[in-house]
Amino acid sequence: MLYAAFLPIVNQELNAQVRPAHLTYINDLYKQGKVIMAGPFTDKLGGLVIYKADSLEEARKLAEADPVVVEGARTLELREWSPLELPLS
Repeated sequence: MLYAAFLPIVNQELNAQVRPAHLTYINDLYKQGKVIMAGPFTDKLGGLVIYKADSLEEARKLAEADPVVVEGARTLELREWSPLELPLS
């Protein structure tokens, strides 16, 4: 299953400090096949990570271990995501 993690920034200064560790964490999970894609929103107020996990619990564990969440630079909203298979017809 896929899970979308919305990560709004709540502390810009702290986020800037923790961002290198966040990027390393996301890149490592990508190499393990646990992150499908990730990136910032263009308004620079947060970002999105798409996790691939066997359960919501696994996805939550991965998302909550992200350094930007651990350090309190961003909040986390995690939702199961079921993308459409396009084209529909």
